[in-house]
Order: sequence, then structure tokens, then C-alpha cells
Amino acid sequence: MAETAGRTPVLDDDAPSLDPMAIERAYRRERARRRARVERRSEVRRSNVRFWVTLLVLCFAAAFIILAAWHQVQTLFGV
Repeated sequence: MAETAGRTPVLDDDAPSLDPMAIERAYRRERARRRARVERRSEVRRSNVRFWVTLLVLCFAAAFIILAAWHQVQTLFGV
């Protein structure tokens, strides 16, 4: 007599893989994603600092130029 086929296991994408190399690749991928996320966050922080430092330097330079020009105007016109 013919034997009936047993139930075949359904492959689930969420089921953990039993392949050790697949597990190691998943760990490496997650570590790389975490490292990239941390690096992006620190790069944004550094770019914010660069922006504010540049703005502060430009404000000081503008204030110096304005004060120097004001001094020259006072000297020139005897005010």
C-alpha cells in the first residue's frame, strides 16, 4: 500500500535559521547597522557644532568690521 505523505514543514521567514554562518552574517549585519546609526548621529552632532562655530566666527568678524568702519568714520569726519 502506498503511504500517505506526512505534513511538510512550512518555512517561516521569522523562524531562526539553524545555519551558523547565517547567524553570524545576521550578527555582523546588525552590528554594521548599529555602527552606521551611531556614526550618523555623531556626524550630525559634529555638523551642528561646525555650523554654530562658523556662525559665531562670522558674527565676531562682522562686529569687528563694523566697529573698525565706525572708528574710521569718526576719525575721518572728526565726530
